[in-house]
Amino acid sequence: MSAPPHRPVRGRGALTNPDNRFSAEARAAVDDGWGSLEAPPGPIATTLERDTSRTVISRNDSPDVPFDRSVNPYRGCEHGCVYCYARPTHAWLGYSPGLEFETRLLYKPDAPEQLAAELAAPGYRPAPLMLGANTDAYQPVERELRLTRRVLEVLAEARHPLFVVTKSALVERDLDLLAGLAERNLARVVVSLTTLDPELARRLEPRAATPARRLETIRRVTAAGVPVSVLAAPVIPVLTDPELERLLAAARAAGARHAGYVLLRLPHETRELFDDWLRTHAPLQAEHVLSRIRDSRGGKAYDADFGTRMRGSGPFADLIRQRFRLAARRLGYTDPEPLACDLFRRPSPGGQLGLF
Repeated sequence: MSAPPHRPVRGRGALTNPDNRFSAEARAAVDDGWGSLEAPPGPIATTLERDTSRTVISRNDSPDVPFDRSVNPYRGCEHGCVYCYARPTHAWLGYSPGLEFETRLLYKPDAPEQLAAELAAPGYRPAPLMLGANTDAYQPVERELRLTRRVLEVLAEARHPLFVVTKSALVERDLDLLAGLAERNLARVVVSLTTLDPELARRLEPRAATPARRLETIRRVTAAGVPVSVLAAPVIPVLTDPELERLLAAARAAGARHAGYVLLRLPHETRELFDDWLRTHAPLQAEHVLSRIRDSRGGKAYDADFGTRMRGSGPFADLIRQRFRLAARRLGYTDPEPLACDLFRRPSPGGQLGLF
């Protein structure tokens, strides 16, 4: 007999706090006879902690992404997307990739100053930088902390090329900076869109902007002169893949020029979290979804190999790839032009730009 589904926590995506893979201890719920396991879970407040990392630019050599460096002002993400591939990174901090990922957030108060110092290093060479590659740089806490805004100010002063990827309408706040960068071919905004169904989105990504609001963000950012890409991510077999063509059409009508997609990825603890979510929110579809995932991952829940981890392999993955290509071509999506890297102005060691 399978275990009963977990009860959702209002406003949160994950249902549990599974132990992370580095933990020396394991936790288990025990029935104490008072019905505590049957009681609905109470709300969980978001807490903030300082991140004391000494560097702010993260490097990668992955052939699967079009950038080799990124800046993440935050660790953890209050958007609470249950499928988020970044959840396992919270295990490095000693926290659970489950509910703690979306409720115990870390922020880097000195991120702008650290960035200016790293850009000023004599050996630094500019290349497109992704803002928010691991967790959303425009998650709700950014409204008060404004770290992303200050990071953008540093990048704008240095004329540094950048991408922003987000599920939030808050990016519109910084259109003054992004539009100025875009005039010099230094910026592009990527809006991540999973589904057009507001009810499904509310359960999958409870504190991200609604699908309709993200489409409006595409319109407003495009109207400001900033090129926008739409990222259909993740494409979830059975649950969202039937929407792929309609989603791309809606984003194109809103003004998106470029498009991409990522097939659902479930590394490490994310597999258990998504499995729990499926059996609670979509029990009749759960086995079909999981079967399609295994079909596209070589019979496993996840395949981390470069070249296939973003798009999968096998007949189902090939079908998604073909559907995307045909829809993108029919809708007039184009490949983005490279961002300019020859306008860079190195900050002075004190964080100020030189005159010459």
